[in-house]
Amino acid sequence: MINVLLVDDHELVRTGIRKILDEVKGLKVIGEAKTGEEAVQFCRKVEPNVVLMDMNMPGIGGLEATKKIIRYAPDVKVIVLTVYCTDPIPTKVMQIGAAGYLTKGAGPDEMINAIRAVHSGQRYITPEIAQQMALSQFKSPDENPFSSLSERELQIMLMITRGEKVPDISQQLVLSTKTINSYRYRMFDKLNVGNDVELTHLAIRHGMLKTEVL
Repeated sequence: MINVLLVDDHELVRTGIRKILDEVKGLKVIGEAKTGEEAVQFCRKVEPNVVLMDMNMPGIGGLEATKKIIRYAPDVKVIVLTVYCTDPIPTKVMQIGAAGYLTKGAGPDEMINAIRAVHSGQRYITPEIAQQMALSQFKSPDENPFSSLSERELQIMLMITRGEKVPDISQQLVLSTKTINSYRYRMFDKLNVGNDVELTHLAIRHGMLKTEVL
């Protein structure tokens, strides 16, 4: 039996996925979480075999939650299931140790195959994303300036562009506001922007900012 934890801040999404997985022999949803913090706490108490992790959630978000789960429960396989399909996000996610990357456009069969694949020790990436990642090594950094960001800078960028303020980010990441602002201004320099509004506009132009309907 493959035990699965669903992590998404939208109840309707979790309900839909649970309904799909409950009908599959050999898969069992053993829990749900609506924030990254809840997911980390769950995995420290009860280790699922596989976590389906959304990226864009309130709080620490899916990127930080994935890092923490891998650190505290290295046997747990995390599949990021998200609307983000533009590099460098998929590359950063896989670099921190995620076992899989699926877009929310994937069908039920692909999701089930991905769960089984990572549980067996393989890594799974949606084919279109895998192709994009393979081709990205031939692209100029100028094509997507966000490729120059470090993992932490990318994480803070995602939090800023979804409207979170520095004190909140500081609290959620357990870093000082001074440290957050250091990352923030370093980002501004790398991306040649002057403030959070310009950062958000740049993120939209390069497909780094997604508004999820569900």
